Amino acid sequence: MAIHVPGLIAIIVFYLLILGVGLWAARKSKQTGRDANSENVMLAGRNIGLLVGVFTMTATWVGGGFINGTSEIIFSSGLVWCQAPFGYGLSLVFGGLFFAKKMRTKGYVTMIDPFSAMYGERMGGLIYIPALLGEVFWSAAILAALGATLAVILEMDTNISIIVSSCIAVFYTLFGGLYSVAYTDVVQLICIFVGLWLSIPFAMTNDAVHSISINATENWIKTLKTEDLGIYIDSYLLLIFGGIPWQVYFQRVLSSSSVRNAQLLSYIAAVGCVVMAIPSVLIGAVAASTDWNRTEYAQIGKVPIPPSEYSLILPLVLQYLTPTAVAFCGLGAVSAAVMSSADSSILSASCMFARNVYKFVFRQKASEREILWVMRISIFWVGAMATVMAILVESVYALWYLCSDLVYVVLFPQLVCVIYLSWSNTYGSLAGYILGLLIRILGGEPTLKIPAVIKFPWYNEENQMQMFPYKTLCMLISMSSIMGVSYLTKYLFEHGILHAKRDVFMCVVNTPDEAIALRDHGPAEIQALTPIKEINGQMINPALKFSEDDLVNMKNEMTVKNIEAMTPSPELSVKHIEATTSSPETKPFK
Repeated sequence: MAIHVPGLIAIIVFYLLILGVGLWAARKSKQTGRDANSENVMLAGRNIGLLVGVFTMTATWVGGGFINGTSEIIFSSGLVWCQAPFGYGLSLVFGGLFFAKKMRTKGYVTMIDPFSAMYGERMGGLIYIPALLGEVFWSAAILAALGATLAVILEMDTNISIIVSSCIAVFYTLFGGLYSVAYTDVVQLICIFVGLWLSIPFAMTNDAVHSISINATENWIKTLKTEDLGIYIDSYLLLIFGGIPWQVYFQRVLSSSSVRNAQLLSYIAAVGCVVMAIPSVLIGAVAASTDWNRTEYAQIGKVPIPPSEYSLILPLVLQYLTPTAVAFCGLGAVSAAVMSSADSSILSASCMFARNVYKFVFRQKASEREILWVMRISIFWVGAMATVMAILVESVYALWYLCSDLVYVVLFPQLVCVIYLSWSNTYGSLAGYILGLLIRILGGEPTLKIPAVIKFPWYNEENQMQMFPYKTLCMLISMSSIMGVSYLTKYLFEHGILHAKRDVFMCVVNTPDEAIALRDHGPAEIQALTPIKEINGQMINPALKFSEDDLVNMKNEMTVKNIEAMTPSPELSVKHIEATTSSPETKPFK
């Protein structure tokens, strides 16, 4: 089968556009001096404005899996089961309400920083594992989806399309960091919006398509069965709260130019997620209302469309229900959606590794230049891992689905406790981590052929499915373990029931005074609060600066004196800060 040359040319032009924008952003970053250290590369100098922030936040969530998956679920299960757009939208709302302000105010650099500060660097490294798996498998899943889409529309080799798309995303991310990712996201989101909406009128007016208003409930809205209510609730809670503890989210929050913008971009992007899902919903409804026997698909495929082809619903609609030129525009939208999510995930995983694993665990005295090179090498390897998995692993989507479970079960309770429970400690964190992970695995996973050792109420023996909202139960058990073990160990050590020397993690009564001081200041180490600059004769930390709007919002919460007290003292020199934070005795988790 021959490749569609015009379509291939169109995709090449699109890729060159994205690459050009990414390299332009990288050059702009260098000209403004924002690539001087690792933090500026990771967070674009904390200078992302509201407009660009909203675009990059929305584009990150509206990935290839988002738009392809939405059409698939509409076609297969109906609108009632289309939970991702609303679930992820609500996750952004709750993230903005309860986490964005606290994280941005503290001046953290990555999502793992509070864990390294509260529970120790090595516990932070342990928290990194499910975060890394989630990012890598997510990237692999959406790259695989792009390969399948290109194979349908362009009849192009799947592996070649995956490799080329991944290389372009890695290339501009490697040179420009978050600046390149953010600015390419603006272009990509526009391409997604235009490309998908352009295809809707042509698909709806195709002769093989019935009106989507005819038998809508039966065709594409459908109903929810009573016996599925437990799974339904469980899935929604997973999307809402499991959608918060992702580095791709907090990287945008922490890069915002102000605390107020960090919250606003979360709220606006939540609306953007729902709006951007509308064309995918309509495409799924069109597919469900189509007589596929009247299309060219019937000559090469089975009708009705088999479940194995459900994931290709969106490209099938573009290919067989729209003109060729329109299909190519829709393909550009899919490519944009994939790259906008893949580059974000690759950068996020690499930043966490370079900072929270390499620097905090292995090389506390690593220079900024060294951290930058480690991050760049990590970008390459994370991109390579995602690409290899997209090509070789058939169940990438299943692996990503399980990792999403782990993010919800393991990371969400950890995030809540580290942000809101100042008395939680490393013992509780480790116990909650192990117990939550263990119970989730014992609950089984049919997609990965993992049998259920623990069968919760309403277990379906015929389909081997847990009908009880057991993922939420696992999350609650994990959170309870963190709280219970933290409180118990705190009580035992502070009342002398256990001797101080038994505090092997050095986080309750055997904690050095320096470590306590660092932990109370917020970030994992004071020098992590960005380079301290001199402004009007005072040493100011840009990460903790407040805009005028922020000060107005905070005036009812604290006095001007308290706000000034949050600025690092001029007497606290950089040399003294580094000497304090680099001391081996300050690590609470040996």
